[in-house]
Amino acid sequence: MSPRRSYDQYCSAARALDLVGDRWTLLIVRELLAGPRRYTDLHADLPGVSTDVLASRLKDMERDGLTTRRRLSPPGAAFVYELTGRGRELLPVLQALGTWGQAELGERRPTDAVRAHWFALPLLRCLEGQGVVEVRLEEGEFHVYVGAEKGPVYGEGPAPVEPDARLVLDAGTWEAVGRGESSLADAVRDGRITVSGEGTLAKALREA
Repeated sequence: MSPRRSYDQYCSAARALDLVGDRWTLLIVRELLAGPRRYTDLHADLPGVSTDVLASRLKDMERDGLTTRRRLSPPGAAFVYELTGRGRELLPVLQALGTWGQAELGERRPTDAVRAHWFALPLLRCLEGQGVVEVRLEEGEFHVYVGAEKGPVYGEGPAPVEPDARLVLDAGTWEAVGRGESSLADAVRDGRITVSGEGTLAKALREA
């Protein structure tokens, strides 16, 4: 394991970048906000990262106290990576970075990879309250845990419990919301997002 590089500056921003400033590190955090994940799953959802770089980043993150590695119980018996409490504290950092980066999205390029669950964090920025929201996009399904203080922030596929709200929208709508060109409430009012469910979150979205 290579020694951690440092800016050697007595500045909290520089110290933070010592830990998370390397390429791919924050995107690994984005993926692990979904909960424990296997190396192969991480590699599949981080298109463009080499196996060597991913392995190196995961080792660095474990050394720096951002992640842990553990073996699942049989019959799975695979190793998974998950965020520590310190690692999960990067959620607002990613949210702020995502808000700042909205202006850089523009139209989706032919070479751009996309995963349905990459819309989870932008969606969470638009929701208030507490509960589970299930989302169906053309690219797939995912669910988010609104207001969760511990545990996963989102997950792939249908919600494991009865969600408080279900949203159905097309790619154009979620791209517009992700770029900040349309608010979630406006898209619901315009009929571009279909909301179902009788939970508090569903009612709030319909009444916004």
